[in-house]
Amino acid sequence: MNLDSQYTLEYAIRHNLYRLGLIRAVVIFGQCLALIYFTAVKPLGLASAEIAWVLAIYASISVATANRGRLKIPITNKEFFIHLLVDIIFFSILLYFSGGASNPFISYYLIPISIAAITLPRAYTASIALIALIGYSLLLNYHIPVMAIAPSHMGHTMAGNNLHVLGMWANFAISAAIISYFVSQIASELELQQKNIAEHREQQLENEQLLAIGTLAAGTAHELGTPLNTMRLLVDEMQLHQTANKDIDLLSQQIDQCKITLKQLQSTANESATNQYSNQTLHSYFDQLIERWQLMRPELNAKVSYAQSDYPAPEIRFHPTIAQSILNLLNNAADASPSEVEVSISWSDAEVIIFIKDFGEGFEETMVKNQKPFSSSKTDGLGLGLFLSQNTVTRFGGSIRLDKLPEGGTMTTLCLPLNLTQNTGAKS
Repeated sequence: MNLDSQYTLEYAIRHNLYRLGLIRAVVIFGQCLALIYFTAVKPLGLASAEIAWVLAIYASISVATANRGRLKIPITNKEFFIHLLVDIIFFSILLYFSGGASNPFISYYLIPISIAAITLPRAYTASIALIALIGYSLLLNYHIPVMAIAPSHMGHTMAGNNLHVLGMWANFAISAAIISYFVSQIASELELQQKNIAEHREQQLENEQLLAIGTLAAGTAHELGTPLNTMRLLVDEMQLHQTANKDIDLLSQQIDQCKITLKQLQSTANESATNQYSNQTLHSYFDQLIERWQLMRPELNAKVSYAQSDYPAPEIRFHPTIAQSILNLLNNAADASPSEVEVSISWSDAEVIIFIKDFGEGFEETMVKNQKPFSSSKTDGLGLGLFLSQNTVTRFGGSIRLDKLPEGGTMTTLCLPLNLTQNTGAKS
């Protein structure tokens, strides 16, 4: 559970405790009015002193609970369950002194069951329902009778009274079971639906960011064409009139690579739009990709190997953006470890796994966990490489994991399923 989800859950439980406090206030106020009325105005023979003491203790606990809600200490589901349990205990004591199961307010037991079904996991809800049913059952036989509300007071036979009370008990048991199961089901489905909506909204925001980045990339590629052509002309003129040296040759090579990259960007956009790209053998695909990378990093000592596998090397048909994602990860490793990077490629019957090991200082965990576009730990970084790679690979069913190595450096593990199909709901 991430910090945002934990904070949301904590806020919900705290708010539920606040609502429970309001319900308690209403119940205590109503019980006090009833006690005054049926003691002073229309006496029913209630155990007034005992009920008054119970209400006073219950009110004190309610005030303490209200103060508890203001503390910054987290409130858990278990604690909220205990609060509901306290309500059932005090309500049972009040009923004991006021007629037991014959008291018309016996159905109030359904209130804590309903609250538990809406707010707590099913195990807690079932426990609350069972405890309430036990309390109801005990009150059938153990209570201080109040003749004014006893069934026999209404002129029924004893057998009729028993059937009436037992019928009320059976109705309560069925109602409690229905509330515990169906309301709990509805609450769980609503919670899942809200979670899916939140994740869908997050995915939509990321897609909008990717679209904005794609539009920016297209515009940037168009703008880069002119200065690259100008540099190409200048370098050609320098090579024509001067003795070409190593630096000029390297500069010429890098300009050519930039122009190739821009052409590949256009080609990738066309292939993505038409969804037409051909199969390649695994070795051919990665040989070409590594060659492109080494042209970008001519000073880097890259050690590339293919691991032994029990399965024959498959033919792969990766979306063009996957190659860009792999290049981003390779370049990140090269930035962290400019002198040496180790790359190992393995495969099974279901996936291709690329291990990229650098020998740098490692990464900031907070930067990786809260990866957002244009957020980078590098002084001259754009903050797009890892963000784009994560989103692209996840969208096609793959995964990227970064691990700090004990001896220093980072191991980047990229898993790509062989049946690479786009999964637009990867995060839903």
